[in-house]
Amino acid sequence: MERVNTSLCVENLLIMQENERLRRQAQQLDQENKALLAELKQRQGQGAGGPSGSGSVSGSGSAAAANLKAKAAGKQPK
Repeated sequence: MERVNTSLCVENLLIMQENERLRRQAQQLDQENKALLAELKQRQGQGAGGPSGSGSVSGSGSAAAANLKAKAAGKQPK
């Protein structure tokens, strides 16, 4: 019975560590998302004056998405 309890305690500890890692990752992604949204809103405000504005917004959005994917790929543990 003590062995089972010890095993469950270790499993619980591992789950708590994984939860903390995922919580930090979620916070980081939330910050990046907010920064990108603010940048997009800023660029939309700047691009509203001319026809080239809509093209630059979609282009920067794609570049930002590609940048995030590259960052995420580089930050993957293991």
